[in-house]
Amino acid sequence: MENTPRIDDVKAALGHVMDPELGSDLVSLGMIRNIAIKGKTIAFDLVLTTPACPLKKVLSDNCTQAIAQYISPDYKVEINLTSEKREIPADNLRQLEKVKHIIAVASGKGGVGKSTVAANLAIALAKKGKKTALVDADIYGPSIPTMFALENVQPQGVQQGEQTLLLPVEKYGIKIISIGFFVDADKGLLWRGPMASNALKQLFTETKWDEIDYMVVDLPPGTGDIHLTIVQTLPVSGVVMVSSPQQVAIADVKRAAQMFQAVKIPMLGMVENMAYFVPGDMPDKKYYIFGKGAFEKYAAQMGYPVLEQIPMTEETALSGDAGKPEVLNEKSPVSEAFLSLAQKVIDLRSC
Repeated sequence: MENTPRIDDVKAALGHVMDPELGSDLVSLGMIRNIAIKGKTIAFDLVLTTPACPLKKVLSDNCTQAIAQYISPDYKVEINLTSEKREIPADNLRQLEKVKHIIAVASGKGGVGKSTVAANLAIALAKKGKKTALVDADIYGPSIPTMFALENVQPQGVQQGEQTLLLPVEKYGIKIISIGFFVDADKGLLWRGPMASNALKQLFTETKWDEIDYMVVDLPPGTGDIHLTIVQTLPVSGVVMVSSPQQVAIADVKRAAQMFQAVKIPMLGMVENMAYFVPGDMPDKKYYIFGKGAFEKYAAQMGYPVLEQIPMTEETALSGDAGKPEVLNEKSPVSEAFLSLAQKVIDLRSC
């Protein structure tokens, strides 16, 4: 006679289901709750951060397969998809009352220079005379402290009534706050649900911003509940999507763009980073080392404008590593491109 599985058996089976973003199992992450076994039916809650989580079907299907593999295919699996979305109360948004526009910078995958675009765009907006802030919300790989040579900086606090607020770090004419200011750069982060939401809440609502024309937000790459937490709980004005020219990078853009479409966040347009290479000794030359034309074709198919094509120079990577983004170099074609991008963002979301 077949033994009836216990709740611990179900947990053990579902412990084989990994979250593809975090590399940890759903049971350890606290996403499996209220397990019930009734006859030949196994039921449980799969708790997501948001009901719009783009991974919900993958996770649900993998849970069903795990029960079949590690317990028995004879059991019916009933999964109640629920959410534990952490809304930011309206009262806590008062620190953002003087922020006119929040511009999210996103990418379909890592390695396309999203943070480079976010950093240079923020400085370019400041150079255009706008009061600008930069929020590094990439909780899995914050790089803004390195790009601004702020690795060992910790923001100071200031008392406002009964609340202690963070003072953003100011450099190159912009106000900066990064999750990287508060974590060990040598340790990875496994944050989901309440932990991630609380970290984001602190970045946005427990910082003394004062008047800001444009707040540029560097999102994590890809798609996930962190992105949705930000765009669904904060008054985001629009998204700038970044990709490099390679086909594999462009293919990932579609999924990310569809996520923002689903939650009705305006897509301001696309930025093709590393569009071509410009040699330092031949500034009029353009070498399309990753190909040419595919990005524009895709953007046209999706109905999004190409806001800017950002060139590569030898100094691009070096400037970021040295803590001095290349937009500060007025003689660089990269600087010219970012100033053009900033003006287009201003025109689209005019203060």
